[in-house]
Amino acid sequence: MKRRLAVFALVPAAAVAAALAWAAYAPISSASHDALFEIPQGTWARRMAGEKAEILPDTITLVLGVNDVLLLRNSDTVPQIFGPVLIMPGQDFRLPFEQAGEHPFACTAHASGQMTVVVKPTPPAGWQRLQWRLQPLLDKAPWRD
Repeated sequence: MKRRLAVFALVPAAAVAAALAWAAYAPISSASHDALFEIPQGTWARRMAGEKAEILPDTITLVLGVNDVLLLRNSDTVPQIFGPVLIMPGQDFRLPFEQAGEHPFACTAHASGQMTVVVKPTPPAGWQRLQWRLQPLLDKAPWRD
């Protein structure tokens, strides 16, 4: 009887171990490499009215091989400048990244006029990939509030 109980206890433990091993070593795949950030319509008008409209984060973090293409969509009625590029109203701008690092850009969509894109390397298989996959779950854990 004790042996049966021990076998039943091992089955869930083995299932958890198998799931963790898969998460640590399975290849990372993504439906799209685009990370979309939109400048909403009316942003310029709100700023001209004196409102501090923070529409884009000061720092955007991308991961090579996962979401390594910054896609900026200008849904506003005025052009926006991002780095050396003028993004006209209704236009999208795609900027792919191939190397990890920090990339500062001038950006008229920011009140400060600056934005930084941080590109992280693809997490290698093993413990680092497991941590990377579990991090979003841990960030949303109820005890983190």
